[in-house]
Amino acid sequence: MNDHVAPVQRFLVHHDYGMGGLWWWVHARSAREVRETFAEVEVVDSAATVEQAESWDLDEVPVDGTGVPGGLAELRARREAQRGLDGFGALADREIVWLRRPWDHEDGEGRTLYLLEVEADGRRLRQVELGPDGPGVRSDPDDWPFNPPVVDLFDPELVGMEIDEDEFEAAWLRARHVGEG
Repeated sequence: MNDHVAPVQRFLVHHDYGMGGLWWWVHARSAREVRETFAEVEVVDSAATVEQAESWDLDEVPVDGTGVPGGLAELRARREAQRGLDGFGALADREIVWLRRPWDHEDGEGRTLYLLEVEADGRRLRQVELGPDGPGVRSDPDDWPFNPPVVDLFDPELVGMEIDEDEFEAAWLRARHVGEG
């Protein structure tokens, strides 16, 4: 269905910033329109969470409105900066994406490489952490107390991090499980 003729609906939108999150009701024609407009957001479709959120005092925002709250305005600005870049949205319609993401340590002690298998909503399905020595450590949702979205598949920067499934699977098979010594 074309977003421009679809009726406007109210979507529960969440931005997880690590140790907390921000929530809004966004009026848009589709969940995709919300995700194309605001970076690093999740459109929550859990009926229980949506029902619970009805009692929260959340801002109601039109997707194309100008008076959006601060946190959401920043996410819109971030998305606008990405929109004109090569690769914008290139991974957004994939059911599963495999990525190689470096992570610099805050203490300056080097870099860890993560191979991630993520689903369309940006949540990890599986992960291999590759350190400087050894075959790596693998983990999956059973090993994580929380599993918020870790990537925004509209982000054009991710295109350069994409790997193929075979590379991920080979690293997965070589790695030891996070619970193994």
